[in-house]
Amino acid sequence: MVGRRSLCSLPTLQGQPHSGRSRLCAAGALKYIAVVSSSLSKRSADFRQVAPLSPWGSLPQAVRALYVTTPAFPAGPLADLLATDRAMTVSLDVCLAAQVALGRLRDESFDVVLVQHAPPELDALEFVEAHRSTGADGPLLVLGRQPESILAPLCYEVGADAYLVEGQASARQIAWAIGRATQWHALVRDNRRLRDLERKRVRLEHGEAERLLAQQRGVLCGLEELSRGNDLKAANDPLPAFAPEFDPATNMPASLITGYRELLRAYVIMGSGNLAAETTALVLALAEANSSAPQVMYLHVLVLEETIRGLGGRSARHVMARADLLVLEVMAQLVERYRQSGF
Repeated sequence: MVGRRSLCSLPTLQGQPHSGRSRLCAAGALKYIAVVSSSLSKRSADFRQVAPLSPWGSLPQAVRALYVTTPAFPAGPLADLLATDRAMTVSLDVCLAAQVALGRLRDESFDVVLVQHAPPELDALEFVEAHRSTGADGPLLVLGRQPESILAPLCYEVGADAYLVEGQASARQIAWAIGRATQWHALVRDNRRLRDLERKRVRLEHGEAERLLAQQRGVLCGLEELSRGNDLKAANDPLPAFAPEFDPATNMPASLITGYRELLRAYVIMGSGNLAAETTALVLALAEANSSAPQVMYLHVLVLEETIRGLGGRSARHVMARADLLVLEVMAQLVERYRQSGF
């Protein structure tokens, strides 16, 4: 906007009539406004050209590209086209043989690969397929003169990220094709990394669950050894040592095993507040069957292993935490039941 001081400072001619001086002043102001407006428009156009903004992504400032072509398709026209748009600086390395290009791609790192489709000297589809077969996952664009409706699907099938028709694609179109392909492969790499981390975390959590189960089985073995030791001391009769394959739960009715399994599944979902009656009923059934502590513990470990099999790591930890509360509650009530009965 032109201020009052700018208008007053415009040159005027002395000795001219008042109306003439006014016309000259107005003409000068209009010329000044036009110059300022043109300068602002040029700056705005330069900004849009240098730093294009989009809610869907942005262009890299500079890329190193490998252009695979043949002597019949020199790199000069492509380099000149890319130089007309300052939104992205492209450093173009040229390679005139497919085998040489594949060798360079094995030894060097490029941000993007541009391949000229010029059969039979250079078949871009075969080149892309050979490059992808090595495990490379970087951006790869194909340039050609064939119609897009014919060649683009074939390029996508072999692993290319885009197909651009030579002579029709603008510099900005090529730049955005490179930018979107770069973003896509970056997202793929991030997703692969996160997936590997998730698998590692699940393996660690499953290993933790297995260690906890092993500790509970160790507690069970200790209880069984203590029980056999007491029986040996009371009878004063030599007995075989504790056998790990001993299965105390086989002496329990199948209805108790089924009942504990159903109670554990409900306990995991509902918690202890809503299952007091069911827990008491199970404790009474265990007391009537004269179940010992090793038998109840074995029953708990057996049902818990069946329950967490196939679950994710977080779910397994949740189930084991709830199951530990359940077995503590059952044991406490069972001990109190035996105490009241005079055992």
